[in-house]
Amino acid sequence: MAMSTMFPKFSKKRVGDEVVMEQKLLQTTNNLVLDVKECAGCGICVEACPEEAITFGLVGAARRGAIDEPAVNVDEEKCSYCGVCVCLCPFSALSLRVDGEERLPIVEKEGFPQFDRTAKIDDEKCVKCTICSDVCPADAIDREVPEFEGASEAGAARQGALKASTTFVVDKEKCNLCGICAVVCKDIEIQRQPVTGASTKLEGDVNRIDEKNCDACSVCVDLCPEKAITVERTVESNKLEGKVAIMPEDCITCTWCEVTCPEEAITMDKLIEGEIDVYAEKCPGGCSTCIEICPTKALYMPEAKPASEMAGEREANVAINKDLCIKCGACVVACPSEDAIVLKRTGFHMKGKETDLYKRIMDKLCTPRTSKVKESTPGDTELKQVGEAEAA
Repeated sequence: MAMSTMFPKFSKKRVGDEVVMEQKLLQTTNNLVLDVKECAGCGICVEACPEEAITFGLVGAARRGAIDEPAVNVDEEKCSYCGVCVCLCPFSALSLRVDGEERLPIVEKEGFPQFDRTAKIDDEKCVKCTICSDVCPADAIDREVPEFEGASEAGAARQGALKASTTFVVDKEKCNLCGICAVVCKDIEIQRQPVTGASTKLEGDVNRIDEKNCDACSVCVDLCPEKAITVERTVESNKLEGKVAIMPEDCITCTWCEVTCPEEAITMDKLIEGEIDVYAEKCPGGCSTCIEICPTKALYMPEAKPASEMAGEREANVAINKDLCIKCGACVVACPSEDAIVLKRTGFHMKGKETDLYKRIMDKLCTPRTSKVKESTPGDTELKQVGEAEAA
């Protein structure tokens, strides 16, 4: 007699940049999917998981690309596939699929809130430049603007970028039909009447073939030996066509786009509020791990000060731009030096019902923590609370 199949069944597999955890029930299949490339190793999911099913990997090595391993590991059997980690991942590196459809039943049932992603671009102020898309570390800018010849050889002619009309006038009294204008511009043609021995006087017209192609460059005006040509352009709009928008699911609210936008067209609320401090005297220097793995490029190597300005103080090995920091904690997790970075979160920008489960998890996530190199379990990355650091 054959034995009946037992449920649930669990499995884990790596497919490209995705690690797929599966829980197969009798009538439902749940998949928790981790995008290894998007995961910053911040550890929010590790601390938030109600089942303690997520643990740190070798965060620094994984994020620097030294090893082809995820920065965090999920125990597919301990995981309850609740979706809390999905709701709280600032990098959208986690997703939950129910029978192949991306869903969050815990949110649908008002069991947990989600990030309130409010980053937006004011279309009236935006001039469709490329700054925000160039500086965004998360590739969260959707720039749907026609491509022109300045950006690509296959792009449209530059004059098409400007909404304008041009007038091309030839003074027939002055024009001698020399043909210079038609030789230099493909959109001008000379129409001369056939000549005969009866008269040597040239008759004809100078015509513009396609006024849409005229960008009022005035080359024909300047070259005309008789000064017979006048070109004028009336600009109807000097704003590029198209739209530039922030993709909410990809935006990590680092504010790079907001602080660099020359038109002040971008506004956003940080996903995570709080404070972070780097203690240079506890940083050994030389590793630059935090700088390399920071997902917002908020950490950097400060310029060396002249000895005359040091006044006996120790030169800083690392500095942080707090405006760009999103308080994710990746640097704290990856830092190999004890107590060099201290993170104090004060809140998460969420929307939805704040349940008891959410409040318990917030208490954990908003507990101040710092880097810890002392390992109670060999090879296992840990964090410690600030109180422990101050007593050490």
